[in-house]
Amino acid sequence: MRRRDFLVATGAALGGGAACWNEARTAHAPYLGRIGLQLYTARDLMAADFDGTLAAVARIGYREVEFAGYFGRTPEDVRSVLAAAGLDAPSSHVGFETLEHGWDEVLATARAVGHQYVVVPWLPGDRRSVAGYRSVAALFERRGAEARDAGLGFAYHNHDFEFADLGGAIGYDILCEETSAENVQLQMDLFWTVKGGGDPLAYFARYPGRFPMVHVKDMDADGRMVDPGRGRIDFPAMVARRDQAGIRHWFVEHDDSANVMETLRAGYAYLYAMGR
Repeated sequence: MRRRDFLVATGAALGGGAACWNEARTAHAPYLGRIGLQLYTARDLMAADFDGTLAAVARIGYREVEFAGYFGRTPEDVRSVLAAAGLDAPSSHVGFETLEHGWDEVLATARAVGHQYVVVPWLPGDRRSVAGYRSVAALFERRGAEARDAGLGFAYHNHDFEFADLGGAIGYDILCEETSAENVQLQMDLFWTVKGGGDPLAYFARYPGRFPMVHVKDMDADGRMVDPGRGRIDFPAMVARRDQAGIRHWFVEHDDSANVMETLRAGYAYLYAMGR
């Protein structure tokens, strides 16, 4: 299921299995801070056992999560389960359509859960022209200002299509250049940026401080998504530039893992080891 469809669906049991996940809580690497997980990775587990999955994520060692839907839970329920698991949720993905219908509710929910950011992770196909990106940038700027007035940050999460050549223009560049750092931050998906032909380090240099969050997933020699540390993306180079980029939150993610718990363990272990 694509992220856009998932967000729409979730917007509208593991049983006792969680009890046998015995990962011990571990100390966090100060080099990277509090390692996080984008919960889209574990969406099927979340749907089956919301509370148990968050508890299992915490036992692996994660201390932050990013939501992509609340599975019918109220903001109060979500906040309570997070507290019980010892997790923070700095951000949540929300559908593009909420920018035009229901934005006030999105902001109210984010505040109630305790998020710092709301993140739009997808653009409809009819917005992926030069004119479309410019209209989206103007919309982002307005909604970002409203989020800031509500005490929240607003960010955009990319895929690969934003880096396509539009006759001499690049959609991602339009979004960066025609929005302000004050109102619009960037959540760079490192896999999709590389997949699309973009250079994360070049963007960190061009737009310093605008990348408070990144998604960490790797790419093999054939361009396929793999768990962090099992591919060819040079994450240590990006870690070395974390201050320039402004990175404060590192979210492990895999869009379609064949073994979710293995991905969660491998992703955490890789970032933790890099942080040491």
